[in-house]
Amino acid sequence: MAAACMRAAPDTMEETVTRNKVVYLTYTIWDESGRLFEQYDLPVSYVHGANGPLFEKIESALEGRKAGEQVEVTLSPRDGFGAHQPELTYTDDIDNVPPEHRRLGSEVMFENESGAQMLFRVTRIENGKLTVDANHPLAGQTVKFVVSIVAIRPATLDEIANGMPADAGGTRLH
Repeated sequence: MAAACMRAAPDTMEETVTRNKVVYLTYTIWDESGRLFEQYDLPVSYVHGANGPLFEKIESALEGRKAGEQVEVTLSPRDGFGAHQPELTYTDDIDNVPPEHRRLGSEVMFENESGAQMLFRVTRIENGKLTVDANHPLAGQTVKFVVSIVAIRPATLDEIANGMPADAGGTRLH
């Protein structure tokens, strides 16, 4: 996919990030304690100004920038992954949990009475108890995104209408 991304964006050094441009970028996310949480070295893309997958503060920071530039954006929980919601954390005896989920990081989908589904992740196993949490792992944290603009090109009419680049493959940046 990266080769396709690069082919789709020739001669982009003079383009700037503005509404209805497809922007190709790489990024890293650093958690509150300064540890690397996530890194994308292959370009992902979005249509700028199309209410896409970027946090609003990141999209604003990219406005007017050119390919080759890098921005650092610090997001509070309010601007980023939200507050940690204790009501989305549950602890139970490990004996009540199926064996395949008795490991840190295991994920399980639960459904409530109305059919709404939520993904829970095993976050702690201690003293015969297992804790699952449906919060995003960065919920409640102030995080730093370092975003590098790889290329920029005009979006097609279809991409503007869909709000997604044709070559995005459904990539989300949060």
